[in-house]
Amino acid sequence: MNRVRRGLTPRTLRGRLSLTALTAAALLMTVLTVVFNAVMERHLGQQADDELLGRAAAVATTVDTTGPRVRVLETGHDELLDANVWIYSGSRLLEGPPSGSPAPERPPSAAPGHPLTAPVNPRTVPGNPLTAAADRLAAQGRRTCATVQGDRHRSVRLCSDIVTGGRTTATVVTALDLAPYRSSADSMLLGSLVLDAVMLACTYELTHLMVGRALRPVRDMTDQATRWSAVGSAQRFGTVRQPAELARLGASFDALLDRIRAVLRHEQQLTGELSHELRTPLARIVAELDWWRARPRSAAETQATHEVIAEAAHSMRAICDTLLDDARDSTQSPGSAPGTAEVGPSLRRLAELQVTARGVEIRVETQDAPLTAGVTANILERIVSPLLANALRHADTTVTVRARQTSGAVGIDVEDDGPGVPKTFAADLFQPGRRADPDDGHDGAGLGLSLARRLARAAGGDVVHDAGHTPGARFTVTLPTG
Repeated sequence: MNRVRRGLTPRTLRGRLSLTALTAAALLMTVLTVVFNAVMERHLGQQADDELLGRAAAVATTVDTTGPRVRVLETGHDELLDANVWIYSGSRLLEGPPSGSPAPERPPSAAPGHPLTAPVNPRTVPGNPLTAAADRLAAQGRRTCATVQGDRHRSVRLCSDIVTGGRTTATVVTALDLAPYRSSADSMLLGSLVLDAVMLACTYELTHLMVGRALRPVRDMTDQATRWSAVGSAQRFGTVRQPAELARLGASFDALLDRIRAVLRHEQQLTGELSHELRTPLARIVAELDWWRARPRSAAETQATHEVIAEAAHSMRAICDTLLDDARDSTQSPGSAPGTAEVGPSLRRLAELQVTARGVEIRVETQDAPLTAGVTANILERIVSPLLANALRHADTTVTVRARQTSGAVGIDVEDDGPGVPKTFAADLFQPGRRADPDDGHDGAGLGLSLARRLARAAGGDVVHDAGHTPGARFTVTLPTG
């Protein structure tokens, strides 16, 4: 049953709304048709009763009740009054319809409400259903009406009227064939059903057309949202004036597009950061392999090269795990960076992993007392590593990494004796993808400083540039204590 219902239900919202409107219109028209035809049938019945009572009143003018006996007066044109009329004195029938040849029949086009000229053709003999019905009405002694079945299964309406005003009382019963009234009622019912069918067809077509026009903006918005989400467009629906319902839908689309764009931006950022961070261990692996292939090496030198490559591979794995964990943590609970790390050993290990060139020396200076930062060792290395890589890239002879205890935090300074940061570039220093000199011969992507600051701020710290330090450049990392 459910499968059949699902098969009959339209698949589109336009079709469902049109079907709903058609169903509601069909129910309403059914109720109106039933009520209308019931009212019209009652009206036609009342009209037939009024005609019968009017004819009875006309016949009553020919009945004399002033004497001791009821007398029926003869008039010059009483043949029409004799058709389908019974006159009683008490329960005694004085005069009834003629049993001879019937009067001329009524034209089929005659409308209800005109006098019935064709007699019902009853027989005044006992057993005739119309005469028997007239006898019953006369016996009641009051004005009343009843419907009986005549010959050829015709419905006949009879009404009785009391004639008073003298010493005696008479009853006049008149009959009327209801076939024309039934025919009129059936014609009105058929006409109303045809009109209902036409109106339902028009209702469905108009509703289908209007719903399609009403849903056109939704279809356009859906197509636009699909195109915009595919290319990460900055266009939004909030800039276009829409009806209230579509404005809410547009706001939902805008929020969805913002989330999609944020996901794409985060994906690009994560990809760039992974590439940036993996470049240093890959460079170390390449350098070791080049050094090893430069000339034949002893077993001990080969073993040392293998250890360096394995260490670099473990470092790459740690970088991937750290950045992926940070991406998950920032999505689920931003600002969380659990764990602690010894600052001095982490900085010395990081300095050993760096690939130095041009004779640049790395100095690591720490306090005698152990310093503990409130981040994991991997996060600490990922924060300091881009700063150290930049310092090595621009230093002339020396890079100094200094760890110190500050008020409630751990400070790490990374200094170099290079040319420093250009003043014109200081405002864009931590912007992703920005480089002071894209043609300096280095293959950096401009993501290191932004990554360092993002990871530090996620842990509750920060990374800043000391613009007043000369010569060279100084970057300071502040992290909570562990």
